[in-house]
Amino acid sequence: MAGRKRRKMKLLAATAPNNGGASTEQCEGSDEQNSLFCVPMEILELILSRLNLRENIRASAVCKQWLAVSVSVRVANKPPWLMFFPKFGDLVEFYDPSVRQTYSVELPELRGSRLCYAKDGWLLLYKPRTLRVLFFNPYTKNVINLPRLELTYQIVAFSAAPTSPNCIVFTVKHISPTLVAISTCQPGATEWTTANYQNRLPFVSSIWNKLVFCNGLFYCLSLTGWLGVYNPEERTWLVRVVPPPRCPENFFVKNWWKGKFMAEHNGDIYVIYTCSTANPVIYKLDQINKIWVEMQTLGGLTLFASFLSSQARIDVLGVMRNSIYFSKVRFYGRRCISYSLDHDRYYPRKQCYDWGEQDPFESIWIDPPQDLSAFV
Repeated sequence: MAGRKRRKMKLLAATAPNNGGASTEQCEGSDEQNSLFCVPMEILELILSRLNLRENIRASAVCKQWLAVSVSVRVANKPPWLMFFPKFGDLVEFYDPSVRQTYSVELPELRGSRLCYAKDGWLLLYKPRTLRVLFFNPYTKNVINLPRLELTYQIVAFSAAPTSPNCIVFTVKHISPTLVAISTCQPGATEWTTANYQNRLPFVSSIWNKLVFCNGLFYCLSLTGWLGVYNPEERTWLVRVVPPPRCPENFFVKNWWKGKFMAEHNGDIYVIYTCSTANPVIYKLDQINKIWVEMQTLGGLTLFASFLSSQARIDVLGVMRNSIYFSKVRFYGRRCISYSLDHDRYYPRKQCYDWGEQDPFESIWIDPPQDLSAFV
């Protein structure tokens, strides 16, 4: 489908005059080429609305008419916001990396809670004192409770917003190197479903493991880089025979386990390794050949990495494309730390970023609100 759209765009663009500045003027005159070039506005809007951001920007350079239509139908994704959880008090901060703006709002509902995961604008929280697991929307203040469950040194994730019938909450607990306990639950259920599974390969589950939901499966990256996969429909667990991603030089330093992140986008799974003395290394899982492939470019994708959950965006405007944004800010909150694959450098210019300095439960990337009125 994408190839067909590009061929349509090239066919239309090929009919445009290519003599100096004529190609940047609006369609006018009775020249046969110009008559072909001036397609009906409704058809042009339909074609350009089906292009992705990169193709839309290229099409806008054809002529003034195409520029106007391209801008009118252009859709750019908004980056997630970085939410900072307070250690004391109820004042929560949200940082928008696209405009370097911080918003503050009082959320007493979070008091006594621990961050677990974020997806589709919802937070998954855990209250250690009451063993309560719940969903919370920080923008609408809606709460959806789940049955109680003791969460010790284990990670939790969910597949979709709790308002969706496809929402499944998943957690995996280490029993032994060859045995894990997996618990699942759905909103509205009265109890968790727990079962033990044998591992064919050694799999150590800990709070530092990474979880993503992709193509109907939960993928769990262990502390040592092995990949466990849980199928909630068939209730099966398997540790994939996929060699762990190769770590960068000097990765195994103090707090090395904190410099590992995992995200998914359109069926692809990405892993990021970084440490205080090395540039990030990015891998994408090759599901067919069962290997991790090192990426030199993200092809316009932007990754937003945090300890508890990471996100990916395509078609983000400006210099944010082909970059990794980390869950740290510098210069009194005015600058988010990022790494550009195009320029092969950190912004702000690299210092010695010690991931051990940061509390893994103090921040998380979350989808921005549709309505900013609560933050103004």
